[in-house]
Amino acid sequence: MSSSRLPSTATQRQKVAQFVAVTNATKENAQRYLRNANYSVELAANMYMNDRERKRAPDDALNQLFDRLVSAEDRAAAGAGKPVDAIGAETAQAYLSSMGANIENFEAFVVLEIVRAESIGQITRQGFVEGWSSVYLDHRIPADPAHHRNYVRMCIQNLHRDPAYFKKVYQFAFGLGKEPAQKALEKDVALVFWDLFLGTESSDTGPGPRPWKSKNVDWLSAWKRFLAEKWTRSVNKDMWNQTLAFAEKTMVDETLGFWNEDQAWPGVIDDFVLWCREEGIAKAPAPGAAGGEGMDVEDY
Repeated sequence: MSSSRLPSTATQRQKVAQFVAVTNATKENAQRYLRNANYSVELAANMYMNDRERKRAPDDALNQLFDRLVSAEDRAAAGAGKPVDAIGAETAQAYLSSMGANIENFEAFVVLEIVRAESIGQITRQGFVEGWSSVYLDHRIPADPAHHRNYVRMCIQNLHRDPAYFKKVYQFAFGLGKEPAQKALEKDVALVFWDLFLGTESSDTGPGPRPWKSKNVDWLSAWKRFLAEKWTRSVNKDMWNQTLAFAEKTMVDETLGFWNEDQAWPGVIDDFVLWCREEGIAKAPAPGAAGGEGMDVEDY
């Protein structure tokens, strides 16, 4: 991309809308192609359509790969003579293992996010093909199990060192854990997921990729104690997302000086802060100390 001045934010949004209208692409793809084309809608659309043409062969190969995963049980579940559009829990677990992911910890979420799974116990053909096709477009990873396995290993490593990618997989996990008809995670499921993603040495599952622990405080342990004592409800999406935002701030400022009651944290986090101070886990910062006032809650 050239170094010429970027168009205004309003113009960028307009060009994204034009690109989506012409190509029927996602906004994420629209933004990426427009950036690479210096925000020329015509050039970006041509680049996108050329990539789509080149992707047809990978799509055929990915469908063949999916067919090779299908078990007799999956065929029986689909019905005699009907196409198999999804693989069940047993086949899905075998696939995750074949990709080098440990199905007992956070690594499983990496693969499930790639194949756009809608639940832990099922992988659909559409999600498998679209997910790996997107990887091909972005990274030119061939439709081959060995190359896929290497890509998964790279993503697992990135989960430890790339906060943006960690956030993406963490937020994706929320949809995997809840029942289809529900809008929230059951508390017990959320606790297990927090252990997998944010676990420390004291967690039953061992350390996660981003342990929620600062120099002097095992925050995850404190959070779980607080929820056991004070929280009986399920965990909605805002609470799930904002818990990560809060966790990241506590690992920088374990006095909780970034928090004040006028910010837009969920009520459960406000209550947790007060509980921590009552328990002597985090002492309020001295008057006039940095933090708190003026620090906004991030849009998660």
